[in-house]
Amino acid sequence: MNAINESFLPTGETAVIRLITAGSVDDGKSTLIGRLLYDSKSVFADQLDAIARAKYKRVAGDGIDFALLTDGLEAEREQGITIDVAYRYFATPRRKFIVADAPGHEQYTRNMVTGASTADVAVILIDATRAADGRLLPQTKRHSTIARLLGIRHIIVAVNKMDLVAWDRAVFERIRDGYADLAARLGIQDFKVLPMSALNGDNVVAPSVHAPWYDGPPLLELLESLDPAAHDAEAPLRFPVQWVVRHDGSSAQDFRGYAGRVASGALRPGDEVVVQPSGVAARVAEVRGHDRVLSGAVAGDSVIVVLDRDVDVSRGDVLTHAASPARVEKEFEAEVCWLDAQPLNPARKYLLKHGTRLTAAKIRQVATRRDIHELREVDGADGTLSMNDIGKVRIATREPLVIDRYDEVAATGAFILIDESTHQTAAAGMVR
Repeated sequence: MNAINESFLPTGETAVIRLITAGSVDDGKSTLIGRLLYDSKSVFADQLDAIARAKYKRVAGDGIDFALLTDGLEAEREQGITIDVAYRYFATPRRKFIVADAPGHEQYTRNMVTGASTADVAVILIDATRAADGRLLPQTKRHSTIARLLGIRHIIVAVNKMDLVAWDRAVFERIRDGYADLAARLGIQDFKVLPMSALNGDNVVAPSVHAPWYDGPPLLELLESLDPAAHDAEAPLRFPVQWVVRHDGSSAQDFRGYAGRVASGALRPGDEVVVQPSGVAARVAEVRGHDRVLSGAVAGDSVIVVLDRDVDVSRGDVLTHAASPARVEKEFEAEVCWLDAQPLNPARKYLLKHGTRLTAAKIRQVATRRDIHELREVDGADGTLSMNDIGKVRIATREPLVIDRYDEVAATGAFILIDESTHQTAAAGMVR
């Protein structure tokens, strides 16, 4: 699962929110992001000039085809679809945003999973002209299911192209009620619904005069009001070790430290920690940053940890507090979204990448598969999953893993499966 390099962003009090647009094909996801970039003054004049002269422009006259601001691949512009996840960046005085534009086609669902894996907010678009009766398209259901499985905290449902249904309030309310039913069946508790026209800018940055019956905020104001996913310093400490740092091994002041990124919780000198999976205990002697000794570190900080004594610590081990250790398992249940064109084959060998550890894995059982159309789990007796299927499986690994439930600590509850023969990413999984 991808991580975004945020080093280019200025530091300060302004919070960073990661959001992804999702939904079915032609719901207007790329156009919405282009409109957000344009209205927030995040587009340069030469970019506007370039898309105004683009041969694949699909807007009549002098209008701006906002989708071209995110759809950069030749195949995307030629076909008028989004194929790969495109990341864009913009800022307002209150927030900085990292925006992922996800494809709507079912065959590119795996790209959506990648983009959603780091998102705080999912903006799910629904084309008002295609869901006017309140019945939602399969990809809307699938993307909502994935957002729920990935634990995305905030879901905003944007009923787009309201201008094409004459801003009919009854159409909006049928779609709103249809999504409320979907959310109840998926267990989504926090979601907001608003009407908009991404192409015309109605209810994107400024309120729309065409919907006086809607008394909520426009999209950007709603996004600015959300609390970004905060790194909770009170969460259990999880520090996956990336590598062992050694130097001056021939001198009396030789150095041994353990470099990594704090995945959750907080770490301070004097803390008693346990090296998992071995269970060896030690105390933190120092926490070092790039060029200085630190008073501590919290989730998101990349540091070097020095222990008070030499113990056996290797890449893939996890430092946890003695009072709140993680589970150590070689067999566990998980929910996976199958991403490979090759279906799951229980006889096939897979590699499991979990944090900084890579180990061999075998899928013992496919317990259930989720029927996206009926929103129910069906028996997985056939023992396989096809591309874009979501199912519950039982996995056995060669080496013990330091794991948590995904909804408790996402960093140690997430993993990917890799086909050992093709090296394709086969599935993204969450420990349940």
